[in-house]
Amino acid sequence: MNIQELLNRTDRFAANAGCQITEVDAQHAVAVMTVTNGHLNGGNVCQGGALFTLADLAIAALMNYNGQLTFGIHNSIMFVSSAREGDVLTAEVVNVSDHHKIPSVEVRVTNQDGRLICHVTGMGYRKAQYL
Repeated sequence: MNIQELLNRTDRFAANAGCQITEVDAQHAVAVMTVTNGHLNGGNVCQGGALFTLADLAIAALMNYNGQLTFGIHNSIMFVSSAREGDVLTAEVVNVSDHHKIPSVEVRVTNQDGRLICHVTGMGYRKAQYL
């Protein structure tokens, strides 16, 4: 089973949030989510935690692509514009440094019009064990 199938099946939190990995290779990964009423906060826009969950799933796909168990150890999110109900969001992550122990990545979350919603940077820690 490849990492896309594995995470789409086993990351229950992301699946319950409506997130799904659609592409993954050694250099990038893509995850998508449609903003529903259940994603909205008190300001009637997509809650930041939902945006982070989408980005985090894409990060997990890329960082674990080689099968070596990798956990996030530091992430930073910058919200640029609001996502609204019905928006189809795409998180695309690329490697900044594919270090053997401490990889780092960059994620752009955009809507269906290509508008930047948020930008995420992440760092992981690769364990000795494999998935």
